[in-house]
Amino acid sequence: MLNAPGTIVFGALHSYMTKQLLVTTGQYSDKGRKDSNQDFHGICIPHEPQLSSKGVALALADGISTSDVSHVASESAVTGFLEDYYSTSETWSVKTSAEKVIAATNSWLFSQTQQSNHRYEKDRGYVCTFTAAVLKSTTAHIFHIGDTRAYRLSHGELEQLTDDHRVWVSSDKSYLARALGIDGRINIDYRAVPLEAGDYLLLLTDGVYEFLEPAFIKSALELSIDLDVSAKKLADEAYARGSHDNLTVQIVRIDQLPDPESSEMYRQLSSLSLPPRLEPRMQFDGYTIIREVRIGSRSYIYLAIDDETGQQVMLKTPTIGMRDDPAYLERFLMEEWIARRINNAHVLKPCSLDRKRNFIYVATEYIEGQTLAQWMIDHPQPAIEIVRGIVEQIAKGLRALHRLEMLHQDLKPDNIMIDKLGTVKIIDFGATRVAGIMEVATPIEQINLLGSAQYAAPEYFVGESGTTQSDLFSLGVITYQMLSGKLPYGVEVPKTKSRKAQKKLMYLSLQDAYKKIPLWLDETLRKALAPDPAQRYGEISEFIFDLHNPNPAFLETRTQPLIERDPLIFWKSLSLIMFLCIVLLVGVLAHLKT
Repeated sequence: MLNAPGTIVFGALHSYMTKQLLVTTGQYSDKGRKDSNQDFHGICIPHEPQLSSKGVALALADGISTSDVSHVASESAVTGFLEDYYSTSETWSVKTSAEKVIAATNSWLFSQTQQSNHRYEKDRGYVCTFTAAVLKSTTAHIFHIGDTRAYRLSHGELEQLTDDHRVWVSSDKSYLARALGIDGRINIDYRAVPLEAGDYLLLLTDGVYEFLEPAFIKSALELSIDLDVSAKKLADEAYARGSHDNLTVQIVRIDQLPDPESSEMYRQLSSLSLPPRLEPRMQFDGYTIIREVRIGSRSYIYLAIDDETGQQVMLKTPTIGMRDDPAYLERFLMEEWIARRINNAHVLKPCSLDRKRNFIYVATEYIEGQTLAQWMIDHPQPAIEIVRGIVEQIAKGLRALHRLEMLHQDLKPDNIMIDKLGTVKIIDFGATRVAGIMEVATPIEQINLLGSAQYAAPEYFVGESGTTQSDLFSLGVITYQMLSGKLPYGVEVPKTKSRKAQKKLMYLSLQDAYKKIPLWLDETLRKALAPDPAQRYGEISEFIFDLHNPNPAFLETRTQPLIERDPLIFWKSLSLIMFLCIVLLVGVLAHLKT
């Protein structure tokens, strides 16, 4: 919940008691002498089982004064971290989870600047400094970019846990060397610090720490019972001493730590077991298995009932043959995090898990319906308006991914579900790429592995990385196939391994064989399916608009060359003409000889 400008709090704030961990927190933020507060901060104390498996998280971001939008960057960095960190797999380490989340947020902020008027002025874009801490078991995990700071007060000694990423060019002039959103890639400082009961952890902005000596900070903490009061006292003192910046303070006091046995148990969460092959009526981790839904070479999918709620769910587990493939398991665990980051009616929703997990699997909502692949078999000649409605829903799901700097990369009819009410949902994120996070496989390896090459964009087959136009191409193929039952380039796209070969790809027009398709709609598909991504629509929304509304550029009457309308007839006609010419030539030569 939001309880003050620049502040976000999840869970309990002041004091939270569990069998393992007891902490007291306090925080304060004020604009100080500035016109607005560009800082943002938050603390999340989740309920079990996440309190033990993921820990307590706090984050602080400080916007840069040269940017009018850095407050947006600060808020996005903190809220994104606190929400997305708890969506990562329990089997990931704190370091892996946090770094993936921060990298994804950094990439998103950088892309916002690149799309704004300040793409060549990074200091005016979506940039902020950032420090976060995760308290799990008996360790504080510190993540840091910029010049906000983290401190630990232990046994009366105040220790600075972070280094300022600032380059000084003179005694009174410096500039940031590192910050979130400055570049597409980010170098994150990480440090693991052991905790003891009675320790304090502090996060401060430069508007506070630059004006306070360690002795004052120690006394403010040790002599106060209410840590909110302590946080305000530190900020007020910095203001009184002439601070001209925003003022933000976060404090966590460690009142009780897990006992050694419990602590050791939770440190072993990363060694969760792979589930066995599941059978109907089997009891599994709080679920009752109903039946197998799909058995593949890489994963099993089952329909099950959650024993607590009575709701039907889908369980996806790795196959036994993949248990020794760490790269695959990494991708498998990434799927759940990706799904949890998206809240959209047209994207598969994961189930919330409020109990301890004992195996590696993914639980998602059960969609009662059919895949688009089956729907196309059942509806070989759908009305154009129905096709438009389905494509528009798929597009809404894709745009939700793209807004978070994610590419689906495996859009195909088998990965799209239509429920009994007609709602269309994108499923399966095994090939999804999250910007800023290193891939375990190149796109072409992933595509070939998943067997979806006929829907993949041509650029993947020449070794290029995908873009939003690549997902658009896949959506275009699906649209074309729903209307015609065929593929726009036949099976030729995967065979083209060079740009030169791709220039020879011939779009199979729907005009001659399917007269019911208007010319402008055929041209809309042609543009979306251009082999060169630069010639496609810049945005999926433009494609959807042109599917509904005739584009004036496509309404002009033009006579299509026969080679475009029907390449087969063209080549047959050409062969016939050449044959007649040869017969005529042979006849003339015979006549001359006589």
